Amino acid sequence: MMHTTNYFNTFIQIAEDCPVTTGDIPPLKVDSKTVANLQFEMIAHHPYQFTSDDVVFGVYATKNNIAKKDLNAEREKFFSKGQPCLRSSPLAKRYGWGFHHNADGKVALFAVDSKQYKKFKNDASVKQTKAMRSKKA
Repeated sequence: MMHTTNYFNTFIQIAEDCPVTTGDIPPLKVDSKTVANLQFEMIAHHPYQFTSDDVVFGVYATKNNIAKKDLNAEREKFFSKGQPCLRSSPLAKRYGWGFHHNADGKVALFAVDSKQYKKFKNDASVKQTKAMRSKKA
């Protein structure tokens, strides 16, 4: 059985305990890119081009230096068990970014202080969910 992290016609709001009130671009580390950097680059530079599964696996493949020829087999193995979805992303938990998934499951990022974020948050036709909290309530 294949698992998925994809959402459809859904808006993931920032976590209740997100420490920022603007969409902050994750800072780059000197030696390597973080999960937040990789997710941000993939989604912000290519809105509505990738599904959540594409992003989650793409970051995993990059972090683990998976060869291009092995991507299909590794993706199948990766999704043979459940994986954390974008609700657990540092972008939504720490950096102030919401995720909109369109009807095709393709995802785009919106800063918490943007008009589009407010529009999606108040759109009753879009399913609403929140990013996971960093700390227990």
